[in-house]
Amino acid sequence: MVVDREMGDGGEAMAVSGPREEEGTGDAAAAETAEEGDGDVRASDGEDEEKVEEEDAAEDVKKEEEGLEEWSEIKLAIAELSPISRGGNGKLENSSSPPTLPFLSLSLLLLQMLDKIGPTMAVLRLDVQRNIERLQELYLLDPSKYSTLTSMVEKEAEEGTARKADSCARAILWLTRSMDFTVELLQRLEEEEGSDQQSLTQLVEAAYNASLKPWHGWISSAASKIAMKLIPERKIFVGWLVGTDPKYCGILKVEIETLVQLLQPFLVDIHATLAKFRLDRLKST
Repeated sequence: MVVDREMGDGGEAMAVSGPREEEGTGDAAAAETAEEGDGDVRASDGEDEEKVEEEDAAEDVKKEEEGLEEWSEIKLAIAELSPISRGGNGKLENSSSPPTLPFLSLSLLLLQMLDKIGPTMAVLRLDVQRNIERLQELYLLDPSKYSTLTSMVEKEAEEGTARKADSCARAILWLTRSMDFTVELLQRLEEEEGSDQQSLTQLVEAAYNASLKPWHGWISSAASKIAMKLIPERKIFVGWLVGTDPKYCGILKVEIETLVQLLQPFLVDIHATLAKFRLDRLKST
């Protein structure tokens, strides 16, 4: 230790420069001083270790409290929608022109949720990813011009390309329908939370039938039927959504209600925009 070296050097210097008969006295004094120094340092080290342990414990508690906020797709989606909502009246700001960036953020969160359902959603996930990339590409060409979804649809409507398979208008349409599916699934989870009456497969199938199936052709419908066989257990899926801690599962109902309250009017506005350009009835193969 630094203290040992400093005191030891001082003791040796005294022994060399001082009278021989004081050598023992000098060594004893140095040893005594060094021992006192060691005691002080050890006490200080102990206090520092306790302080570090307390700080680590506090940090662990903080991480635990914030864990759901950091990792829950539901909380992140609520955070995306809250700034553009008008509290309490179910409407969104600039409702006639749904903003592009929150829509893209919600679409990315949808991808994460589909990943949690598992490989059964691989086909739908791939479509969602491609549609996101298509919108991102157009948005980045001119962020100010394409800051709303309406501006994107208007551009393609004027060009006569809105109905094409690779159009941004179709990308918006299918991403919106995928979010409709998400709302249907989460509402069913929330309604049956704690009852475990239906499996996740049953809930996903019911959500699919209510949202996506009416717009799917026989190819897409057949692929969906095969996908239903690979869905995980309900308890596992809920754990992936909010964590396995019972206190997190207990607030799932409240958070789903909040998300649906914010998301539904947003989707209604997008559907209205698509209907305005007669794009809301398009189907896949």
